[in-house]
Amino acid sequence: MPARNRQEAALALTLYAHPFSSYSQKVLIALWENEIAFTYRTVGEEPGAAEAHRALWPFAKFPTLVDDGRTVAETTIIIEYLGLHHPGPVRLIPADPQAALEIRFLDRVFDHYVMTPVQEAVVAVLRGGDRDEAVAGAAPRLETAYGWLETHLAGRSWAAGEGFTMADCAAAPSLFYADWVHQIDDARFPTLRAYRTRLLARPSVARAVDGGRPYRHYFPLGAPERD
Repeated sequence: MPARNRQEAALALTLYAHPFSSYSQKVLIALWENEIAFTYRTVGEEPGAAEAHRALWPFAKFPTLVDDGRTVAETTIIIEYLGLHHPGPVRLIPADPQAALEIRFLDRVFDHYVMTPVQEAVVAVLRGGDRDEAVAGAAPRLETAYGWLETHLAGRSWAAGEGFTMADCAAAPSLFYADWVHQIDDARFPTLRAYRTRLLARPSVARAVDGGRPYRHYFPLGAPERD
């Protein structure tokens, strides 16, 4: 579908999200990869957006996509939905079932084994916990994830091979923030470090990072200057 037609078809799309949210960035990357037009409602910043979002999705977790009155929640499901109903030139989930299974598996790895320890450390500090204790609690799990990914990514440009997929949409914000919590050691994890660098150089990912830049002071563990 030509870009103009994709944009016209997507005019009914509304995304409730926040630019500093890792899971919002995951979906934003998918939208921008395929130049899908949408209305961006910033939860917590735009007046009335949080209330409108809660009315659509009472769990109040974002991002949440609304497509012509249909509410679609959970990042992986949103990206799958976009692939079905608003496909573009970048196929984020391959048609081959076996290949698609690997993408879904890697998506879960980044969400559960990288982003979850990061979020738990952040939440602990937001609730008044000690910063060093929170980081120490996340570090062993992140080290395990880094070690597995270092081996898995050997010889690959992207998470699942040579094509950018949903797994990379999940990897980009996960590794971006994980490195802030427990830095990816260049000497022990050079392949993973190089992969993170490639991710941050991709236009859709760089756009997501730049969108969150004004909110870095919110990061309770301290946002480093290196990114």
